[in-house]
Amino acid sequence: MDDPNHRSSHLARTPTMGGVAFFYTIMLALFFINEKGLFEEATYLMPGLVILFFVGIKDDLVILTPGAKLMAQVLAISFVLANESFTIESLNGFLNIYEIPYFLYLGIAGFVMLTIINSYNLIDGIDGLASIVGIVIMIIYTTIFYLSQEYFFALTAIIMNACLMAFFGFNVSSDKKIFMGDTGSLIVGFIISVLTLKFLALKPESYEGLPFLLENAPLIAISILIVPLFDTARVFTIRIANKRGPFSPDRNHIHHVLIDFWGLSHKQASFIIGCFNLIFVVLFIILGSKAKNLGMVIMLVSVVIFLGYIFFKYNYNFTTLKQKILLKRKIEALKGKQGAASKKKKN
Repeated sequence: MDDPNHRSSHLARTPTMGGVAFFYTIMLALFFINEKGLFEEATYLMPGLVILFFVGIKDDLVILTPGAKLMAQVLAISFVLANESFTIESLNGFLNIYEIPYFLYLGIAGFVMLTIINSYNLIDGIDGLASIVGIVIMIIYTTIFYLSQEYFFALTAIIMNACLMAFFGFNVSSDKKIFMGDTGSLIVGFIISVLTLKFLALKPESYEGLPFLLENAPLIAISILIVPLFDTARVFTIRIANKRGPFSPDRNHIHHVLIDFWGLSHKQASFIIGCFNLIFVVLFIILGSKAKNLGMVIMLVSVVIFLGYIFFKYNYNFTTLKQKILLKRKIEALKGKQGAASKKKKN
């Protein structure tokens, strides 16, 4: 059970083991679709899922240190990197980079997977957000892998999407609410990182059925993950600038800004962020069909700077936030009392 504290957006104790259902579903499904993989990918995914499942449960029951979670993640992704299906041999001309050495691939791929897993874990802060963002990402990857005839990964994305859709109804429910917890966010983040790595490792001939240029694949991957990547980069920058650890908790996430300062509900904030993610991806896919990657890089950097500028003023710490929230509640309470008093006078 998750007990609410000064950072929580919920008020009642809430079950936090939704990720357990994710684990059993994905493991059972991988058993049946194993033969669809050309390089026995399912065999290499299962150990990583098992590791993150037990680490997630442990973290949901007894908080683990960031270092312990990071070590477990490194061990989990090492199984994936050992499978040749995920080897990135070339960037296909992205920023004029073609073939890359194997040791460099290991470093890049490991960093990419760790970043994605932790970024997705960090956006799981309000009802529905992780589900909606995950659903958008899975729909896009299902389409990409179906068009590129990588049916094992298309089915994996569909399975993960089915889990998220089923979970979403409970996550936004008022009387049957449940959280996915770290167990769920680590598993979903792991699957997203695997799909992203496979997308970047596709052979040139696999891109023939995709609606964008081969050299733009890294930018398409970034656009698919724009919400967790941008939010994590922004939060880490703020924390480091405030001379705090990058994993120290606060309410500087974009979804917290939308709720605390813009007055949106959880569902409204999640829906807006999810729609932005989908629109951003569609826009980059359209541009990626014709535009050169240098122009798209400039556009991506411009959008990030613009968003960073918009959210720059929403940089606050626990003390400031607590004062503002308490002041806001006092003002609302006073308004309520004044309204009640005026009604009594009229009566």
